Amino acid sequence: MFSSNNIGKSLLAISVFTCISSVTPTRAFAATFSSQSQSEPQAIGLYGAGSLRGALTEVANAFSQEYKNPVTTEFGPSGTLRERIENGDKPDVFASADIGNPQKLYEQGLSNPIVNFTSNRMTLVVRPGLSVTSENLVDTLLDPEIKLGTSTAISDPSGDYAQEIFRKIDDLKPGSFQTLDAKALRLVGGPNSPPVPNGKNNLVYFLEETQQADVFLSYYTSALAALEISPNLQVIELPDELAVRADYGLTVLKDANPDGTKLAEYILSPTGQSILAKYGFSAPSRSTKVPEHQSIAIFLAASVALLQKKKFVSSQSVN
Repeated sequence: MFSSNNIGKSLLAISVFTCISSVTPTRAFAATFSSQSQSEPQAIGLYGAGSLRGALTEVANAFSQEYKNPVTTEFGPSGTLRERIENGDKPDVFASADIGNPQKLYEQGLSNPIVNFTSNRMTLVVRPGLSVTSENLVDTLLDPEIKLGTSTAISDPSGDYAQEIFRKIDDLKPGSFQTLDAKALRLVGGPNSPPVPNGKNNLVYFLEETQQADVFLSYYTSALAALEISPNLQVIELPDELAVRADYGLTVLKDANPDGTKLAEYILSPTGQSILAKYGFSAPSRSTKVPEHQSIAIFLAASVALLQKKKFVSSQSVN
């Protein structure tokens, strides 16, 4: 027979056990969740020019595999991406097809200094069946029967570079700029550009499938990508007097994920640069001037050098 004292002790024991059973798992789960949250790095947001889609997607994947840092990517016209950042978007790294767009972010205090991280060049992509050479290129572009495709200036640096080519032609044949600017079809890169079906290459779509253009002023890297799909396209190099080099700017945004700088360093590293070269990009231009931004170039270069030195020392100690 139980005494009242024993019953009280039993009820107290049950009560304590019930509390421990209900509270401890919750606390344990919270601690586990907190530990997992701290151990899992935050994704790095990368905004990049559309022409960098293939190359920087591969760079981001290689970076994630090596450092276990996830990277989310978004690609589009550099001017449009810059405007989105100005309006509140919060990527960590911005890789632009020019220096001007990241320069504007820097001047507004939205980004850190800029580095010219790779370069491209403009070429003319020609539909099958049309005979164009470097010698007759100017006459072809000015021919009223030839449909000339370009990207959209201001929204997309490729459109700005096309305008630069028009000015160079105007130097050779005064009055040409107005003619070329009026006839150019802004088929990509702008808010009013016609839609391109998902999965379609822009150049192949407009030059072959819809035949909305006969020739298209485009980046060399974009031309290479189009040739892989349609080898019948022609890629014509611009003569020296019309040549336009496209220098690309890289910046880490203010208040970015600390690992954003690590990704920027990786893009500048030999691994990142070799991937860019595989897609047709060339080394950064030594002649490119990026005002007031030399410190970041030195900082990132030093960081990459230090990282490589650490890897070397580590491998030596293992051996």
